[in-house]
Amino acid sequence: MTALYDFSVKGQDGEEVSLEEFRGKIVLIVNTATACGLTPQYRGLQELYECFKDQGFVILDFPCNQFAGQAPGTAEEINSICELNYQTSFPRFAKLKVNGNEADPLYVWLKSQKSGLLGKTIEWNFAKFLIGPDGQVLERFSPKTEPDKIVSIIEKLLS
Repeated sequence: MTALYDFSVKGQDGEEVSLEEFRGKIVLIVNTATACGLTPQYRGLQELYECFKDQGFVILDFPCNQFAGQAPGTAEEINSICELNYQTSFPRFAKLKVNGNEADPLYVWLKSQKSGLLGKTIEWNFAKFLIGPDGQVLERFSPKTEPDKIVSIIEKLLS
């Protein structure tokens, strides 16, 4: 059975990063954008990360420019916006595509595990996938789901 740990993604430096390094953790995967009406969710994501990071929880940030070009700029520019405006400190990776023929294999798998409002299509920036410690997709959350609405689920998984 395929699991999160079977995938590698590109880091911001272009080097492959094995998601094996997150084995045993509860992982929240989010496709993000820095110029979107939902971008303030970065604040809530950082609060979620701060609250649970020492208990085996991590957020993986995947910038995606497929939705109205709302993730413009280089990795350095994206990092600057996220760090200055939202003080984010969770891992961020290279931009990727989440839909279409060029969708990253990670997102092809995620969408095959949990459908959303538009079926196997990511509907917009800030769609979220919660992965259990066994590497399997537990939940898919709409882009409009605020991070604080996920707290109770994470708490149950960590207890």
